Amino acid sequence: MKFKFADIDLAFEFVSSGYLTENIAIICKETGEIFYSSEYGDDDEIPEDLFDREDYIEIPHKNDLDLGRNLVFEFVEQNLPDDLDQVRKIFRKRGAYARYKDFLEERGSLQKWYDFENTRQEQTLREWCEENSIVLID
Repeated sequence: MKFKFADIDLAFEFVSSGYLTENIAIICKETGEIFYSSEYGDDDEIPEDLFDREDYIEIPHKNDLDLGRNLVFEFVEQNLPDDLDQVRKIFRKRGAYARYKDFLEERGSLQKWYDFENTRQEQTLREWCEENSIVLID
């Protein structure tokens, strides 16, 4: 079964939109279906035989692929190295991503961050698909 990268990416965004285990998406490599479930939803689409079949695979959260805070620090080290200590301080408190984006906006680097994040996310997600024998079509 071949999958559209856009469908895998959408499932990845759904999973990563919450905290770890808050949202899950599982793909069936045999049928091509993607099943979604959230702690906040009433409908649970996850098949009951999930753990009995080898053709189901859970879409990772961005933190599972090291696309969280470490990516932020990598970006800052490459693009704003003099501000690394300040960004580390930002991430010591709750609401860090909003403050981080405000900080980048002040520095004129917000779009550069989005481009960096999107490029790295796509590259890493494609690598994950390859490692898990998920064949992609674009």
